[in-house]
Amino acid sequence: MSNKRKPWKNWVLFLASLTIVFLLGMLVSTITTRKMEAKFAYTPKTKINPLEPRNEIWGKNFPREFQSYYKTADSSFVSKYNGNAMIDMLAIDPRLVVLWAGYGFSKDYNQGRGHVYAIDDIHNTLRTGAPTGENDGPMPSTCWTCKSPDVPRVMNEQGVSEFYKGKWSRLGKEVINPIGCADCHDSETMNLKITRPALIEAFDRQGKNIQDASHNEMRSLVCAQCHVEYYFDKNLPNKKGTPYLVFPWDKGQTVEDMEKYYDSIGHVDWVHKLSKAPMLKAQHPGYEVYKMGIHGQRGVSCADCHMPYKTEGGQKFTDHHIQSPLNNVANSCQVCHREEKDELIKNVFDNQDRIIENRDQLEVLLVKAHVEAKKCWDLGATEEQMKDILHGIRLGQWRWDYAAASHGGSFHAPVELGRVVAKGIDITQETRIQLARLLHELGFKEEVPYPSIETKEAAQKFIGLPIDKLKQEKEAFKNEVLPKWKEAAKKRESTY
Repeated sequence: MSNKRKPWKNWVLFLASLTIVFLLGMLVSTITTRKMEAKFAYTPKTKINPLEPRNEIWGKNFPREFQSYYKTADSSFVSKYNGNAMIDMLAIDPRLVVLWAGYGFSKDYNQGRGHVYAIDDIHNTLRTGAPTGENDGPMPSTCWTCKSPDVPRVMNEQGVSEFYKGKWSRLGKEVINPIGCADCHDSETMNLKITRPALIEAFDRQGKNIQDASHNEMRSLVCAQCHVEYYFDKNLPNKKGTPYLVFPWDKGQTVEDMEKYYDSIGHVDWVHKLSKAPMLKAQHPGYEVYKMGIHGQRGVSCADCHMPYKTEGGQKFTDHHIQSPLNNVANSCQVCHREEKDELIKNVFDNQDRIIENRDQLEVLLVKAHVEAKKCWDLGATEEQMKDILHGIRLGQWRWDYAAASHGGSFHAPVELGRVVAKGIDITQETRIQLARLLHELGFKEEVPYPSIETKEAAQKFIGLPIDKLKQEKEAFKNEVLPKWKEAAKKRESTY
């Protein structure tokens, strides 16, 4: 029998080999092309000056990141709780007005939008008032600290302490660019960079050097420059009277640690208008709570979930469309988790439901405590009789606010927040028992009625807030003062 191969088989083998060689050649060509694209993708097209605040200038060298960043202008995502749309939180939950009576948040509190709106939103909020001059209004210059890449520029020009001095309106013509590139990146190396001194100073006081942080840690620490608990300290040595920005981490980062720190220095954010309790206002301890959750403990960074990697045209880069992972489950959650999208979202909502149910219960108890405390004062209670009661209100509301203000906290660390809220309920209930006893001693043997605060407007009227007047003043500011700020800022930027 002949073993001679038939001619057609030879042709098949020849054509198959030719096809394989051709495909391999195409693959090599594609890989080479992509490597060349990667090599020249970020070839500088323009020089970026140190502390350059204009995101558009950075965008000339980093178009993908720049274009994705401006997707933060999209405010269409609405989750079960919050999202990135403008939401009037006082209208949704009028109890907040009473809890913050005497503090700026009772005037106005909206769900935060994307970073691109940082300047517009601080201009528009009633909390910043309606300044008419350069050193006017209720808020200090320190309130600009987390709003703009103009901040490190001005701090460099004036000095950190000088930046914090004076009123918010003083820097209205200087701080104009929304949160962006220079807040987190070195203009020369593009490395992640800490630009806000409060974080560096907090590390220093704990005997840590922030320069030792790894790249992965920096992918959270640049967020921790702003998404943290903080306060304005007017009593620092050599800075008397200056509302200097400080992170209260010297004793630790739990709710109890920071409470001990505040108590040790006698810090009070404001005195409650109804109860006269010396209150603490939690800002947004997102970083502290995240560190106590399973993701933070296992080294998952903020950027892994809120700014996951993205590929376009063969180029891998960090997506600067900073947003809720629930609006980007495939690139955030499902990179690690194999569950279906609906199941992952349900897991998040289940945790949020449980935390918020108890948090709402604590809100009701705190409203009652404030109103009952006011009744005690009206009946002639003494400061000695009220001392422990007011401290209890302070501790109970601090725990509520810590849980409420730690945006995403019911996902980041649900076990810790569940503990914090439960303790807040215990403290507030014990305080109300003390109030009931004191009311009885003062001759009041009825139940103090719960206020009629079904709407934001009703709640603001209940605490005596002249909201119509505040709105009129704000409109005048936006029509008369704000345009002058913007015009002055444009003239200044034209000199860069």
